[in-house]
Amino acid sequence: MSYFRDKFRAVFQVKDTPHRIALAFAVGVFMGISPLIGLHYIGGFLFAWLFRLNKLVTLIGVSVNNPWTIVPISSFSVWVGAKLIGLKQVLPEVDWGNITLTSIISKFTDMDKFIYLMKELMPLIASFFIGSFVICILAAIASYFIILILAARYRKTQDAA
Repeated sequence: MSYFRDKFRAVFQVKDTPHRIALAFAVGVFMGISPLIGLHYIGGFLFAWLFRLNKLVTLIGVSVNNPWTIVPISSFSVWVGAKLIGLKQVLPEVDWGNITLTSIISKFTDMDKFIYLMKELMPLIASFFIGSFVICILAAIASYFIILILAARYRKTQDAA
């Protein structure tokens, strides 16, 4: 827990205005929760470089989505997306008794089976993308204001000391 506290404290010790600190963190949160799996850190770094934001603060914001939070965030994103699209069932029915390594491999090597698999998973994929975009926008806006307030308070206490 002290590791996270130290990283969070590092956000406020950056020599930048509270607005720019909050903006960098919010951009990181946006990228961290976005559905662009595998591109979170690259995208966060690119946006930080493009908008001349603090890269450390942005990457800490990206880290909101990490191995401990990815499952709850992704699950919530799918749920929100399904509600927005109006889906009752996101996952297809699965015959767990007949799943073997060979059957899984055949889904990816046989083009007809792969296309069928993608059609079956399309509600899940669509729900994930739509829900993730909604959540990353809302989380970025909320994190901007939270970090702005906290950074301004931290500055006041440091200036008073």
